[in-house]
Amino acid sequence: MPLGKHSPNSGSKIITGSARSEFWAGVRDELPLQLGVVPFGLIFGMLGITSGLTPLQTILMSSILFGGASQVVFAQLWANGAPPLFVGASVSVINLRHVLYSASVAPYLRQLPLRWRIALAYLLTDEAYAVSIKHFLERPTNPFRHFHLLGAGMTLWVFWQISTIIGVFASATIPEELSLGFAIPLTFIAIVTPTIRTRPDLLACVTSAGLALAGQGLPWNSGILVAAIGGVLAGWLLHSFKRLKVMR
Repeated sequence: MPLGKHSPNSGSKIITGSARSEFWAGVRDELPLQLGVVPFGLIFGMLGITSGLTPLQTILMSSILFGGASQVVFAQLWANGAPPLFVGASVSVINLRHVLYSASVAPYLRQLPLRWRIALAYLLTDEAYAVSIKHFLERPTNPFRHFHLLGAGMTLWVFWQISTIIGVFASATIPEELSLGFAIPLTFIAIVTPTIRTRPDLLACVTSAGLALAGQGLPWNSGILVAAIGGVLAGWLLHSFKRLKVMR
């Protein structure tokens, strides 16, 4: 069956495909992003060791927590001796963005069995969401679209685990001149920039950036937590204000 054809009644594009083609499409779409993910994983592997975690703890964090930004924050706060409650709260706030991702993809996945939704929720990271939501919007009628997210998520998972392991065991041999730490902000800039489409989005980003810079001197890297909360509040307030103006 061809991958694309047009409905004679609605004029909308109906795209179908197989589970295999969707899976490999997800893999192909995700591969270019690994140029930023691999250095990120290497840095986390090294950071986990320098923060006092054992090699096994560092590797297990990448497979259990599986959230790059929250893992880095966890390691930094742990190294600075932050209270466990504060560490947990910071990681939770940073990972709240996954709730938004879930809400965004839910209309395309709600028909799946619970086991599928649990597996895809685990694989729903920044990079996997970025490529799969675009694919979902382009192919809303494809019954195998969830295999695209599966392929994208599994690709990222494999690269993340391998790069973390390499970072753990090569932490003493990777020269500082490579400046791999610079890959972390570059990765998030590449992910966030295409999603800034409205004024509330822009305000949230600018507010978060300003608060993060202003809060660099706060203890336990708590400026990150302040920046995350401040950005969300700023974006929400402007969005709510615009809705009120429309209602009037």
